[in-house]
Amino acid sequence: MTRTADKIDTLVREDASMADALESIRETADRNGGEVEWSDVSDDLSSGQWGRLIEKGILVDGDEGFEIANRDAYDEALDGDGDAGGLDVPDVDIDEEGSKWSQWDKMAGAASLLLMFGYWINSIGDAVGRAVDTIFGPLDAALPFYAVIIAVAMLTGLYSTLLQANLMNTERIGKYQERLNAVQEKQKDVRERKKEAEERGASEAELEALENEMEKAREEQMEAMADNLGMFKEQFRPMVWIMLFTIPLFLWMYWRVSNLQGAEQYVIMPLVGEIRLKQGILGPMMGWIVWYFLCSMSITQLLRKALNIDMTPTGT
Repeated sequence: MTRTADKIDTLVREDASMADALESIRETADRNGGEVEWSDVSDDLSSGQWGRLIEKGILVDGDEGFEIANRDAYDEALDGDGDAGGLDVPDVDIDEEGSKWSQWDKMAGAASLLLMFGYWINSIGDAVGRAVDTIFGPLDAALPFYAVIIAVAMLTGLYSTLLQANLMNTERIGKYQERLNAVQEKQKDVRERKKEAEERGASEAELEALENEMEKAREEQMEAMADNLGMFKEQFRPMVWIMLFTIPLFLWMYWRVSNLQGAEQYVIMPLVGEIRLKQGILGPMMGWIVWYFLCSMSITQLLRKALNIDMTPTGT
């Protein structure tokens, strides 16, 4: 942005009605061969606004009156992509259809909800535990149970990372966040300009214009927040598949822990020392759950580094 355009931007931010004054000066200058006098525009702007334009060097002496110092920059500030009228919300192209769940996604979500009843209904939990034990029983027989938990954490970390990388579109999520951030930034900008206008005792017309701009920013924010349902669906889509595979493993570990005997009941945990896997550590969370989450978080981070998978939304 040139110095002239920057000055115009500053003036409009301080006084929203300055945009109309600048447009009036431009139209008058076009009619008068490039020059303008105070008497020509006195009905459209105040003497204070006229004086500020001269003080800032936007208007300079001409042959008979005043002329615009840098007409190209002046036109750019009023008509171009500058932000003289405040911040604009970018037109972000988002594929709404791409956020919709497929029939398989919906079926996975429904199955995950049904499996969750296994946490409260013992007969379901026991049935799922015995079914999974036919697969993980040999591993359980070969390793102590705390090592089995490490193996399960490695498995869940691997498929969770791969499912998120393949089912979650970080570029689309980044676009949703970009739009919401732009709307919030615009609302903040209008709020600050309104506060400045009130502090310097701006005219009622200027305050009304700023209030209308604030109302428009609120409407844009509500629209952006409604659109963010698509972002939520995009983020939650891989979660239903992760839960579909993880819930049975959790039910199996819970079923298996209830049958632990002897030394298998204990594990040495960092900062805590030796604890029983069925012992409560963090409130109702038992030792085996805490041990699983510690292993899972560490292994997942290592897998993402090793596979070079970045789940940060593009553009944020």
